[in-house]
Amino acid sequence: MEPLRITMVQTSLYWENREANLEQFSGLLSGLPGQTDLVVLPEMFTTGFSMAPEKLAERMDGPAMNWLLDQARRLGAVVTGSVVVEENGAFYNRLIWMRPDGAFETYDKRHLFGLAGEHLHYRGGTRRLIAEWKGWRICPLICYDLRFPVWSRNAASDPYDVLIYVANFPARRSAAWKNLLVSRAIENQAYVVGVNRIGEDGNGHDHSGDSSLLDYEGNLLFRLTRQQGVFTVSLDPLGLQDFRKKFPFLADQDKFSLE
Repeated sequence: MEPLRITMVQTSLYWENREANLEQFSGLLSGLPGQTDLVVLPEMFTTGFSMAPEKLAERMDGPAMNWLLDQARRLGAVVTGSVVVEENGAFYNRLIWMRPDGAFETYDKRHLFGLAGEHLHYRGGTRRLIAEWKGWRICPLICYDLRFPVWSRNAASDPYDVLIYVANFPARRSAAWKNLLVSRAIENQAYVVGVNRIGEDGNGHDHSGDSSLLDYEGNLLFRLTRQQGVFTVSLDPLGLQDFRKKFPFLADQDKFSLE
């Protein structure tokens, strides 16, 4: 494994305006070719966290997919974030893991946010994604999944090195966001990346961002609050491997499977 350069993109989002958001992200990513291995965008980065999939959803050959492919090829990197997708008559909050060669994988948000009625508009996912990239195993999840440690569990049967959360996590619950990211890093002995949005959405919810990077001990390596920014951080594989050898806590975890 070589060091992995991860770029976190924190910004406000134009409410339910795909074209404006894609134009914004194109500008933010313009200087990155050759400078990164993985670009992480927020949850529902083309629309904001909207409960109107009937008017916003696109198919898997739609504008967002084409944009992700163009960006991944241009940057020579994986680009990931979630979008509103329609498939076989159902709507999904779907994370796209787009590789520069055009191959892609997907993850549908498992835990739908009942307080906002997300479960009334979207269908939940049933499987995790562990993506392999440049020798690293990476598990990307979406926002509310952060509150459910069993789903985030670094199981021996399907292990990972990096846990990613793309989010629209509101400022009023920023303490939960910050502390749960730390918890997920410690209990899973993995790097944790959390990419959140800033600004007010169409429902009046404020977002402070607080996009963060934690190491495998739960130490904060980076955080950005209430500012737009594009930041690239290199993850060290040797430190991760050495720490797991010295403290093999994962070997003592309870053995069970989730259905």
